Amino acid sequence: MLFKHFPRLFSTTGIRLYATAEKSALATLRKKTGYTFANCKKALELHNNDLAKAELWLKEQAQAMGWSKATKLEGRNTAQGLIGVLVQRNVGAMVEVNCETDFVARNASFQRFVQVASAACVQHLEKVEADANLTKVGLNSEALKQIVLEDGKSLGDHLALMIGTVGENASLNRAICYKAPDSIQLTGYVHPAPSEEIPHDVPLLGKYGSLVAFKSDHSTAEVGDDGELSPAQVARKVCQHIVGMKPERIGEPGKDEPAAEKDDETCLIHQEYLVDPSYTVGEVLEANRLQIVDFQRFECGEKSKSEEQNVRAVSN
Repeated sequence: MLFKHFPRLFSTTGIRLYATAEKSALATLRKKTGYTFANCKKALELHNNDLAKAELWLKEQAQAMGWSKATKLEGRNTAQGLIGVLVQRNVGAMVEVNCETDFVARNASFQRFVQVASAACVQHLEKVEADANLTKVGLNSEALKQIVLEDGKSLGDHLALMIGTVGENASLNRAICYKAPDSIQLTGYVHPAPSEEIPHDVPLLGKYGSLVAFKSDHSTAEVGDDGELSPAQVARKVCQHIVGMKPERIGEPGKDEPAAEKDDETCLIHQEYLVDPSYTVGEVLEANRLQIVDFQRFECGEKSKSEEQNVRAVSN
């Protein structure tokens, strides 16, 4: 009698093992791709539970659907979004990516794309030949879409994929990139500032951003024994000031006169220092032996004064 039950036992066990493996593959695919249960199940069924083939099929389908959705949604207003800022050694980039609603701006897929775009701009500028002065490159929407990533796809392809995921229109608006020689340092800032420490190789995300190129007479970037801020930390505070006070130019001591009304001041060196209004920014820079070479400020959704073009800026 016992032998009579063996075939049924083996058959039932095999079905259970297959079902368990199928569920495991489904869970793995969903976790890895983020696509829906139904789509992942269909991909595995079409490819006999081959994870690699199923993942490739899902990406191809998502890309096609993303381009289709991007085409349908094209033209819809994108006034919300995020600014991405990334500084790595002598290269820095600030990117604006827009979407239709603040709800999508908080979406993880959208935020990942802004970080990808920021890193792509840094990698793009690393290929640009630097000179003795600060190299500044502005990228408009079309130029950004053409940047090719390590996976062989363009930023435009990744944008379409993200649009297909979030379900509303999005656009690569603009970017500004710096490449500095050894004599110039770079720093960046976003607002709202992150609540916790972010690794240096991870782009910062915010509604406002600034990028600053500066020179320092100090030979070290460390905080002194007296606890004072390092030159790099002071420059970062100036970044914060630029976001908050919106200066239009750096200004030259002895040439640019302060505005009659402090609230109307648009020259950086004559503005009251945001961190300590008892000083001007110029006084803070002089006290810390810093010189601002160039700065850029982005505000998400603002109308740019002129169309960004690829330029090479010669700094003093």
